[in-house]
Formats: sequence, structure tokens, C-alpha cells
Amino acid sequence: MKNVNQLMQEIISISSTIESDYPELYKYLDETPFKICETNKNEICISDLEEYLKTLKEQLKDYISSHNKLNGKK
Repeated sequence: MKNVNQLMQEIISISSTIESDYPELYKYLDETPFKICETNKNEICISDLEEYLKTLKEQLKDYISSHNKLNGKK
């Protein structure tokens, strides 16, 4: 299992890739659901970060796939 720092680094990395390589997709990241752990403490749950990272990866993968189809790439 990854720790918070590892997950945050991956999130930052994929967000940076989206921002630099797919700016048209980047503008929609604010709309990506992300919740903070629903506890009484102000903490971020690892499961929430994992889910957010998974969502970012899926969005990028789907975007690249559909973008390639539109441009005739496989």
C-alpha cells in the first residue's frame, strides 16, 4: 500500500502531464470529484487519494483513447 506522500506525488505528476500535454482536459479537473475523509478530523484518507488517482488515470486514458480515434490513430 502506498503512503500519502507517494500518492500525492503520483497525483501531482499526472496532473502536470495533463496540464502540459492535454490543456483542453486540464480545465475539467476542477470538476473531478474529490472528497476529504469523512471523519471528525481534518485528514485525507489514503483510500480517497487512491480513488482520486484512479479517476485521474481513467480520465486521461479515456481522453487519449477518444482523441486518438478522432485523429485516426490506434
